[in-house]
Amino acid sequence: MKLVRYGPPGKEKPGLIDEQGVLRDLSRKIPDVNGATLSPTTLSALRKIDVRRLPVVKGRPRLGPCVATPQKFLAIGLNFIDHAKETGSPIPEHPILFYKTPNCLVGPNDNIMQPKDSKALDYEVELALVIGRTARYVDEKDALRYVAGFCICNDVSERDFQLKQGSQWSKGKGCDTFGPLGPWLVTTDELRDSGNLDMWLDVNGERRQTGSTRTMIFNVAQLVADTSRYVTLVPGDVITTGTPPGVALGMKPPKWLQPGDVVTLGIEGLGEQRQRVVPFKNRR
Repeated sequence: MKLVRYGPPGKEKPGLIDEQGVLRDLSRKIPDVNGATLSPTTLSALRKIDVRRLPVVKGRPRLGPCVATPQKFLAIGLNFIDHAKETGSPIPEHPILFYKTPNCLVGPNDNIMQPKDSKALDYEVELALVIGRTARYVDEKDALRYVAGFCICNDVSERDFQLKQGSQWSKGKGCDTFGPLGPWLVTTDELRDSGNLDMWLDVNGERRQTGSTRTMIFNVAQLVADTSRYVTLVPGDVITTGTPPGVALGMKPPKWLQPGDVVTLGIEGLGEQRQRVVPFKNRR
């Protein structure tokens, strides 16, 4: 299944993309696409629905982040061997875990807001996984059973905040709008091989990133197992798994994002995103 959330920010409804690519309303079946509805039991019940009986959503409504209000938004750094090499970093012996913040979450086609005093705004196309059942000290051989599905994340980063202000990654990863998620959540029954997906990202039509999840250092099962040793994962939690080469940080000189730039990105089987960079504006 391809599960979506559509509508104005804060008022999204749950939906489903059928085999013909038509958006259908799910609000009479589930209240939202969130931790409470991503359990194996609920997903199994949704698969039994006659999709043809679901109301068609007319027009082209905004798509929100494909998961509502995750308790945790976790991320893995330097998890692609070719990306680690382009940044001059050693190959990690263990997954590098850091935190993004739930306020990062925006829809897949919403604007990216450049933070105040930003000097080095960057992009990262990433495969994200969403947890479907509580995971604590999970064995690697069982880890995929705890995943509800996969989606695209743009792990937007401010490198000056991240690397030059105390080397605290979350400073440069947790700003508002720094986690576009979607367009949809593809459940694991529809996307079985997360380790062989092509990935790409363009800025203003120029190809910047070309890669594949084949070059991940730690695969999805390893990441879930390792993360569950340190953090109890609960349904709805998001883990974004690293990026292939081509980020602005690895360029000489870097080509940082600027207001007006348009970023488009995609992953095989998971759709595409499109964001415009806009200058800082107080959201209160």
